[in-house]
Amino acid sequence: MSERSAAPGSLALVESLVNTLDIESGADALDTADGRASFGLTEAEVPEARELRESLRAALLAHAGHPAHAPVTPLGELLASAPLRVTVDPADGSAALGAADEGRLHSRIAEAVAAALIDGTWLRLKACESDTCHWAYYDRSPAGRGRWCSMQVCGARAKMRRYRAK
Repeated sequence: MSERSAAPGSLALVESLVNTLDIESGADALDTADGRASFGLTEAEVPEARELRESLRAALLAHAGHPAHAPVTPLGELLASAPLRVTVDPADGSAALGAADEGRLHSRIAEAVAAALIDGTWLRLKACESDTCHWAYYDRSPAGRGRWCSMQVCGARAKMRRYRAK
């Protein structure tokens, strides 16, 4: 849907998971073997991945100041089962935060969210305001007030609806 460039760093994983569902068409990449493989998922893990995706979408809608599109399990509850690990290099004392279980999607998402919190980018990952879209995008606007994944598509549609309503 969006012509925007991918979210930076680890947020690209979050953005790509949220964008596995095209709300307008109903197409879900997690229904395909290639879509599941891109996240290292088995068919049995898809229901949990979908639950995580929709909780992430709700958080991204909140970043943009919009209510959740549907009732979801709070993201914090889902990520609580995904412990993180701090490693310290004995040679130079540098520390890194990482997923304790790198094979599990929840753990990789928790690591991505933690990294985005640390570097201050988490709140810039948002979901499109359009009810038929809710595509995840990284808001690069100077003021951080982006509302749509694409001004040319969703933004133009919203402006046209407002114009016609007048």
